Amino acid sequence: MPSLVIAFIIFACMLGGMVLGSYLRLVLPEHHTQADSKDILLTSAGMMATLVALIIGLLVTSAKDTYDVTSASMTQGGAKIITLDYYLSHYGAEAKEARELVRQALASGIERIWPKKSAEGANLAKMEAATSMADAYNKIRELSPKNDSQRYLQTQALQIGADMMQSRWMLIEQSQTKLPRIFLVVLTFWLTVLFAQFGLLAPRNLTAKSALFICALSVSGAIYLILELNDPLEGSIKVSSAPLHKALSLIGK
Repeated sequence: MPSLVIAFIIFACMLGGMVLGSYLRLVLPEHHTQADSKDILLTSAGMMATLVALIIGLLVTSAKDTYDVTSASMTQGGAKIITLDYYLSHYGAEAKEARELVRQALASGIERIWPKKSAEGANLAKMEAATSMADAYNKIRELSPKNDSQRYLQTQALQIGADMMQSRWMLIEQSQTKLPRIFLVVLTFWLTVLFAQFGLLAPRNLTAKSALFICALSVSGAIYLILELNDPLEGSIKVSSAPLHKALSLIGK
């Protein structure tokens, strides 16, 4: 389910809780929201608010770490491709075909993750089926070094090629990790109950209702950011393609 839809559902649940609380404030006897009862409501609301704030804070930190790791992986990938092309260019004319295969693998990889049609997401299925980098690796392995210098360059190129194939599969595997659905359900329940308590305690005026509305909007926005940052290859918040585009402009020359 898209992140925006999930965030909207949670937002609607919070508003529903607030409306329910406001309704209960009208129908419940007055002593339910006075004196000792009000103190208990305030204490429980504060406890739940602290718990929710802690959980959302930890989720934001975790999601940002996931995004940063993926972004760093793209930057390292661009640097490795430039270095790989450097080794192959110094190997000699025999490595020309391997260099072209590396360039094709990079160009196709960029197209799969950042398609020209911005409405499309990353095509992870095609990334899994892609063999371009493996073909380039095999071509490098088939080279026949004639001296120690070429042998060294081939060894280094093979090491970088193997690292790049491993990095590609790491990105694919990391993209399979999603927030557990039960976790989102429990968090939604907590937020609904919390806003029901807020609605029960809040006075019936526009200022109080507007404040709660903005609070619900902010929380749902935070959840949207968490879901987007946790999936950095898809959605509206993607890692930058600049490092790989830079590498593509430099290699093969």
